[in-house]
Amino acid sequence: MFQRVPYGELNSRQKENHNFQTVAARMADYGFNCLRLTDDWQGADFIACHIDGETFLNVQLKGRMSIDRKYLGKAIHVAFLLGEDCYVYDHDALVRHVEENGLIGAKTVSWSERGIYNWSHLPSWALEFLSGCRI
Repeated sequence: MFQRVPYGELNSRQKENHNFQTVAARMADYGFNCLRLTDDWQGADFIACHIDGETFLNVQLKGRMSIDRKYLGKAIHVAFLLGEDCYVYDHDALVRHVEENGLIGAKTVSWSERGIYNWSHLPSWALEFLSGCRI
């Protein structure tokens, strides 16, 4: 009855559902219940509610480490999977880190003009930044 389906055979919507379920399961190990939103709400794909009753994270699910100006100031966390690892990071903290340390060139069109940037492969500084964000 149960037969694994290779991730590569899923369509984009199925991959998004799979990734949400994977991240939600990982976050459950840390006391979070993840509530999927049917439509992006203030930039979030889901809300992660902690068992302490006080911690709520608005989370945007991505395929890789990303920053986007439209999320600035919205208290967004970004979650993405990289192999067996799951990362959940504070979006604005990453933007500050990148800008303060000159980690994106000023002439990078995608960031300077479009306001978006993502990394297909994590540079060493990113792994260091994300070290406390791996779950």
